[in-house]
Amino acid sequence: MNPHAMYVQVQRQGGNDLVVEHAPLVKRIAHHMAARLPASVQIDDLIQAGMIGLLEAARQYDASQGASFSTYAGIRIRGAMLDEIRRLDWTPRSVHRKAREVARAIQEIENETGREAEDAEVAERLGISLNEYHQILQDSAAARVFNIDQEDPESGLVAEHPSDEPSPAAQLHRQQLQELLAQAIAALPERERLIMQLYYDEELNLKEIGAVLGVSESRVSQIHGRILLKLREQMADWV
Repeated sequence: MNPHAMYVQVQRQGGNDLVVEHAPLVKRIAHHMAARLPASVQIDDLIQAGMIGLLEAARQYDASQGASFSTYAGIRIRGAMLDEIRRLDWTPRSVHRKAREVARAIQEIENETGREAEDAEVAERLGISLNEYHQILQDSAAARVFNIDQEDPESGLVAEHPSDEPSPAAQLHRQQLQELLAQAIAALPERERLIMQLYYDEELNLKEIGAVLGVSESRVSQIHGRILLKLREQMADWV
């Protein structure tokens, strides 16, 4: 069933008011997520998965837990979309391998110099051209919806899916992970922190962030990809 038909069916059945009211949220999250993914990922697939997540959220929501429905539903919608992306498994293993090599090189340089690694330094250490380095950053950024504890196709480690009902231990793990991630983001250089804020909090797209920073959209994509690799490398041992 396509997303529109699913929405119409909910309305005809006198569906949950929460579902009808928050259906536009599914579309907004899907478009924001799709902007980070290759064109091969169909937005209708994301919307359909998100509608299922919204229906589950409406069925399981407990107002006594304190969170607003919008917050709770947003988490479940994103989780359902991430599950759909994992199911499609479209990312080549070579992208993950090259991304880890770049992340290690960046970390090594920054540990040695005590400053932000420059693109040319990273490319030289890896023995590749600057264009190849930038392509790896763009590929890795497109391949990852930033979810630090998702399955790693290379290692085979599988974390809890966000749409699963978390156990108390899993909730504690996720809380600790979020705290460590917040600390890692806070330690980023000012420009990188700003990009993370504009992209994930303000939900600006790469072109809009480029306009704010006075750089090209492709340059923002490169920096964003590098940030994700740095953060994942820093969190890898703990995860």
